[in-house]
Amino acid sequence: MTAKLILRTENLSKHFFLHEQRKHIPSVVGMFLEVSAGRLTALTGPSGVGKSSLLKCIYRTYLPSQGAIYYHTDEGDWIDLVQANEQEILQLRHTEISLATQFLHCLPRQSTIDVVAKPLFDLGISRSEARIRAQELLSHIHLPERLWGISPMTFSGGEKQRVNLARAMILRPRLLLLDEPTASLDRTSVERVIEMIRNLKKAGTGILAVFHDSMLVKELADFEVQLQPAVAEPPILAS
Repeated sequence: MTAKLILRTENLSKHFFLHEQRKHIPSVVGMFLEVSAGRLTALTGPSGVGKSSLLKCIYRTYLPSQGAIYYHTDEGDWIDLVQANEQEILQLRHTEISLATQFLHCLPRQSTIDVVAKPLFDLGISRSEARIRAQELLSHIHLPERLWGISPMTFSGGEKQRVNLARAMILRPRLLLLDEPTASLDRTSVERVIEMIRNLKKAGTGILAVFHDSMLVKELADFEVQLQPAVAEPPILAS
């Protein structure tokens, strides 16, 4: 059976403009890719090639410079994330699309359980139920129980990354964007994350993930998209 397509980018590009130098710096150029339900598409390529920028364009942290990002919603509609308004983007983030970057951002002094459970709080799920689900995830990724009640801002890099992943996965999103999901993790934690990713795929989540580890690509990816370095445009000279 053919997997259901949930994301397609067409000629997607993103460039940054250095005002002092009057120079455009291309990051992502003319990207075409697809993500299907229950499948993982891996983004590979050298550092600085634009893999993280591509994820941020899809999540709409960045507004793309050109092209389209078509997403198939749970209601069965196709929506161009480039053209969608802010309210539509926020609603999709609350209910269907999750992003886990390499860095954890959260409110200070908030307990780890509440950081992980926050996406469920935002949906109106009771705090007791949301915290139970958060505890299950934290236990699964082997974060010590003694850390659950304190702020993750004091944690090591690897511990923060596990909290970040748990928060992104707790929604059981339809589309999950992962930026180096196993960076800073020990082998035991990596194996737990691999298991979580496999479970999400079985549940039908479509995943777009940045990897540098070729073994993880072979182990988890159904498709691979290799990004190539973009050629910078010449500076714009004053007339």
